[in-house]
Amino acid sequence: MLDQRIIALYDEYTHKPLTRKEFLQRLTYLVGSAAAAMSVLPLLESAPAILDPAPSDGLFTEYITWPGVNGEMKAFVARPELEKPYSTVVVIHENRGLNAHIEDVTRRAAQAGYLAVAPNALSPVGGTPADTDEARKLFSELKAAESLQNFISVFGTLSGRKDSNGRFGCVGFCWGGAMANNLAVHVPELRAAVAFYGRQPALEGVPGIKSAVQLHYAGLDERVNAGMAAYEDALKTNGITYEQYMYEGVNHAFHNDTSAARYDEAAAKLAWERTLAFWGKYLEE
Repeated sequence: MLDQRIIALYDEYTHKPLTRKEFLQRLTYLVGSAAAAMSVLPLLESAPAILDPAPSDGLFTEYITWPGVNGEMKAFVARPELEKPYSTVVVIHENRGLNAHIEDVTRRAAQAGYLAVAPNALSPVGGTPADTDEARKLFSELKAAESLQNFISVFGTLSGRKDSNGRFGCVGFCWGGAMANNLAVHVPELRAAVAFYGRQPALEGVPGIKSAVQLHYAGLDERVNAGMAAYEDALKTNGITYEQYMYEGVNHAFHNDTSAARYDEAAAKLAWERTLAFWGKYLEE
């Protein structure tokens, strides 16, 4: 197991304005040599998505586009092959854009019986680059208000699809977890919002939440967890239906099975099971 200081440094690098040069210098200091730093990097950085042997078997998949507030938006769509109206979930990526891992998660939601749609926040700036550092830089160029409106707009697009029954949910991870919390505030037709280790919304918006909310936190994720108590208090005060789970001893991004250092299989499987049960309760009744 990696020294927690290394994982904390990587978390700082992926979420704050820390150059790769500075990150590698600090990593080298922690592990003792440049050679050791290079050996640790593959454990920290995401590998190709772990896909089932035939991840699209039994599924219909496509890419769709629609007008965003600052350019064309694009999303990956997956659902069961049979064309009929399905409860619909929006899958929201981390701060790396729509990549193979998130498309895999979208397929998992479709395999559970949903119309699953994964928009790409980076669509207006050219889409998701192969280089994750370039993706991180592009995220710094996005304006939060425009990104929020682009994700809100997907629900209008989905309302016009024959394969959506209009019962909407969402799930987001990291950057997407924060977006899921904000969609709960701003999309009144949303029924079930799930946030994995996502920053909390502005508390003054909590009274406007109409959906049920499910929150998954990592015990070692001090950065995100700093806002957890105040958000829970606001949910309680305003009578919002919510579930909150803490996974002790695991790191931010514990659900991402392409990150060897942070992925925790037991926590990831339990959190996903809870997500599906939550959707089943609020999207299928």
